[in-house]
Formats: sequence, C-alpha cells, structure tokens
Amino acid sequence: METVLSRRLVELFEWIDPGPGSTHLVSDISGWWRDPDVLARVGPALAGLFPEDRPTVVIAPEVTGLLLGPLVAVAAGAGFLPAYKDGGERRRAGPTRWAETPPDYRGRRLRVGVDRRRLNPGDRVLLVDDWVDTGAQLDALCRVVRDAGAGLIGAAALVATCPPAVAARLRLRALLTGADLP
Repeated sequence: METVLSRRLVELFEWIDPGPGSTHLVSDISGWWRDPDVLARVGPALAGLFPEDRPTVVIAPEVTGLLLGPLVAVAAGAGFLPAYKDGGERRRAGPTRWAETPPDYRGRRLRVGVDRRRLNPGDRVLLVDDWVDTGAQLDALCRVVRDAGAGLIGAAALVATCPPAVAARLRLRALLTGADLP
C-alpha cells in the first residue's frame, strides 16, 4: 500500500451531516479530486494493487468511475470501458450487456451495463470503484464480464467497507478500509 497516498486520502476525506431528516452521514471525497498529487498517484496505486496481472480493459461504474477508471486504465496500459446505470442521465443507444445488481446500501436494485461491442471474449478485466460497501454494482459487473466470455482479474477500490466474504468473492483489493477513515 502506498502510505503517502493513503495518508493524503485520509487527510482530505470528510463525513458530512446532510441535516435534519437524514439517517446517516455522507462521505465527501471531493477533496481527493481537487488535489493534483492525489490525481497523479491514484491511478498507478490502484493498478499496482494487481502487480502480477495485465488487464486489457478497466471497467468502472458511473459516476465517479468515469473519472477514476481512466486514471487506472492509463496506469495499467489498458483501455477503459464505462459501466452505465440503466435509467441514469446517460441513455445507452447502442447494444448494451446488462446485469441487475443485488440490493445496494440503500436497498435499491439497479441495472448496470457496458457497451456490448467493446467487451470481448478473452479480455482481462479489472473492475474499479471509489467505494465498495455492499459490492452490488461490482457483483453485477462480474456477471457482465463472465457473460461476455471475458476474464476477471479482480476489483480495485479506494475504500472498502464491505464484509470480508464480499471482498473475497470480488477479489477486491483497496487502498483504505472503513477503519482507516476518521
């Protein structure tokens, strides 16, 4: 683990109280994206969590994944493929390979998908996300990868707060755990 980067991620992280009526605090990771040193280090650090593997494509779910995924892909020498949420702001017009998520941290079931023309049999896929709590979106993306005949290397995240069984199932490696955050 990159201790300098990990320390900086912790320093820039905040819990925000959204106010009356809220049942929980909200994570604020916007400081991570504002810091040029974090932006320069985060892609190589996440790609470096799987030093023995060479992905051909990195897949990351919208919205934060559209920023984080390309940083990891460049560092890994791989292509990038965004994963879209059905019903989101970005409507998919082309052929899309979809999978439904198990319930996420809010109890929602989503459909996530990737461009069917861009994920090929034989691809070696690294999934990337900023925060993994239930692993619901990554579970669905694992099915998308498998259904395409591609191989899953694993998943890399900035923060993992999921149970160990979920991390094992996803082959998840992360820079921080929930215990690392204030």
